[in-house]
Amino acid sequence: MKILLVFAHPEPQSLNAALRDVAVQELEAQGHEVRISDLYAMNWKASVDRDDFAQLAPDARLKVPKASHGAFDADALTDDVKAEIEKLLWADLLILQFPLWWFTMPAILKGWVDRVFAYGLAYGVGEHNDKHYGDRYGEGTFAGKRAMVITTAGGWAEHYSPRGINGPIDDLLFPIHHGILYYPGYDVLPPFVAYKTDSLDEAGFATLAEQLRARMRTLATTAPIPYRRQNFGDYLIPSTQLRPGLGDPHATGFALHVEEDAQPYAIKRAIP
Repeated sequence: MKILLVFAHPEPQSLNAALRDVAVQELEAQGHEVRISDLYAMNWKASVDRDDFAQLAPDARLKVPKASHGAFDADALTDDVKAEIEKLLWADLLILQFPLWWFTMPAILKGWVDRVFAYGLAYGVGEHNDKHYGDRYGEGTFAGKRAMVITTAGGWAEHYSPRGINGPIDDLLFPIHHGILYYPGYDVLPPFVAYKTDSLDEAGFATLAEQLRARMRTLATTAPIPYRRQNFGDYLIPSTQLRPGLGDPHATGFALHVEEDAQPYAIKRAIP
């Protein structure tokens, strides 16, 4: 496979950097071709602003989706953004790797998404009518490709369990998994999550590294999270509300958007 790993950590000697190296070495040993976008090393510009849209008239109001659409259609996005889009189109699998900071990804990685996932590439794709509300959530530019998250957390696995005070890790990652990756069509693999990383010793790292190698060896065969597809009968169009009779009638929230009859997708979390 061709794999793009987008890496977001400012310290070259960090645990995340060490895990990135473990992952890349294992992937290359398996014969995969890997490219890395190291956002801090690239001094990636995280904020979307007028500088992203050279075609925009000086006196025009900046409406980011409209400006993004025009620039994408005209092949007028900035060179750094076009280079990342080329990598996305090249890759069969996208890995986002980052430390879990304040329950989400670092700002620089969110800025990468904001700028690179352009209108016409990752959203605003497909026909919108009373039967088909755009190519998204199971369809889209990246349909047929895979994606996953590698992340580290200082807290315990129990803190991120279904009854843990931090909230279930699957819920915390839902906006990334479902909203950023599944939305434009990726099949999203279960994440690799390392816990209690602030107290990790050498033996713990050795165990963690081997768990990560094992995950890297199964990227092509691991079942994706069974999210419901938007335009295939589970949702009312154009409201995109889940049809009556599907899911627990008393339930709300993220779990409704995972097929309840699908095979379990959970993979043992990495607990040093």
